Amino acid sequence: MRNTADERLRAICDLSVPTVREQAGRHEYDGIVQDLSPEGVERALSRLGGAVYTDPHDEAQATATENALCVTFGELAQHRANPLWHIKNLDLSCYDRDYAPEGERRKARRTHLNAWPDAVNAALEALDRVPAPIAAATLPAARGLHYHLYDASEATRKAHARFVTHLEDAAEHGDPSAALGGNALTRLISSAEACEIDLDDLASQVETERTRVRALLKDACHRIDGHAPPKETVRRLLSDHPPAKDLVAEARAVTKDVLAWTTASGLLPYTDGECLVGEIPPSQPWEVATMTPAAPYESDGPSWFRVNLPAPGASENEQHEWLSIFSYTTLPNIAIHEVAPGHFSHARALRHVPTDVRRTLHSQAFTEGWAHYCEELAVEEGFRAHDPRHAVGAYRDALWRVTRLATTIGLHTGTMSLAEAEHRFTADAFLDGPAARTAAHRTLIDPGSGFNYTGGKLAIRRLRDQAKQRWGTAFTLRRFHTALLALGAPPLGVLPTVLDGGPRF
Repeated sequence: MRNTADERLRAICDLSVPTVREQAGRHEYDGIVQDLSPEGVERALSRLGGAVYTDPHDEAQATATENALCVTFGELAQHRANPLWHIKNLDLSCYDRDYAPEGERRKARRTHLNAWPDAVNAALEALDRVPAPIAAATLPAARGLHYHLYDASEATRKAHARFVTHLEDAAEHGDPSAALGGNALTRLISSAEACEIDLDDLASQVETERTRVRALLKDACHRIDGHAPPKETVRRLLSDHPPAKDLVAEARAVTKDVLAWTTASGLLPYTDGECLVGEIPPSQPWEVATMTPAAPYESDGPSWFRVNLPAPGASENEQHEWLSIFSYTTLPNIAIHEVAPGHFSHARALRHVPTDVRRTLHSQAFTEGWAHYCEELAVEEGFRAHDPRHAVGAYRDALWRVTRLATTIGLHTGTMSLAEAEHRFTADAFLDGPAARTAAHRTLIDPGSGFNYTGGKLAIRRLRDQAKQRWGTAFTLRRFHTALLALGAPPLGVLPTVLDGGPRF
């Protein structure tokens, strides 16, 4: 879309610069920082809207995105309360991937880095409503931006220091409550997904899913040890993990395995592409594992599956607790989610969708919901059926996602403290120490992500059941997945298009 005259889509992109640059490959935004000052955001919001798209799906998806931006930046003014928006705006990790010649990427990186002083000035002007817990939770990421300063000017270094100092002050003096409130949380999710969310109903779905997954986990554990309590079995399996020095190599081996299985399974329309494996940069400490794919507007090239090593200076016990996330039981499920048939495979399909709207605008609930849906799909379709540990890993991770949604509702309606959220991750999802703390902090600073995984998965599973009923004997998983992925990454509220067999172009 680099040379398109679609001003409506461009106005949306101007309010979503880091996202469209990195997820859609809109590299006309390389070297550009989004104006997140109060006045800049107000101007950008005023430019939203325009001519109606002739394709009804594109119209629904664009309208949902515009509504979500108005809620996020207008009603809730998240750029004034959550430093995460500014941290992502400053992050330079997007230039590390080989999507363009090195010299071109280096020049864009330098331009972006030199824009930090202005971006920090805008951030300091905007961030006047940061609750203390949000500031404290985002400080590690803000400090981690120092990773990018090895060739920075003195002005840029000072700007970064001012940004960190501002958050340190907010962490000490900010509002002690970080709860969005039930109405705000409802508006945030409903607007993004073009559907009405009822928090009471959602909480009920959480408990139903928690009960279902716990029963599946219990059965899987009993296939390993029929006498031990499931909790004991899970703990024992999680404690068996690669050492930090071998984690990337182990992830690389598992990636090869999931790619081969996905190709052989015939579940998806596209199984091409190259996926490399590496480490998550220090500027993203809240992440566990990530996928940075070859995006729709880029020339084809390698995608990157990255895993997060223990924090520098972590004690031996803290390293062990963190690495339990990447146990030999759970690492294959992480690769299913991030690589195939999850995010990497989804990204390959996104390169084939036919319209600018679908190639550019991506619902995070669909994106994460698809990858989470693929975890249980892989168990159902026989991935590593010879090894009962894999099912344990998949169901443990499903409990992690359910717990994330439960704590999102609790933290942001004010019925749960951060300490209680950490305990919930330990009690229900078997996360300990820094892993539980990181999970709780992520839920606090990014409430949308708390909904996306389980909310998106449940929507896709419901839709699959409906497609089976509608299509009868013509239903196959490949047909369903092909129709679903042809929509790109749509808001959950427009998914029923699939029931007609997929979009008609």
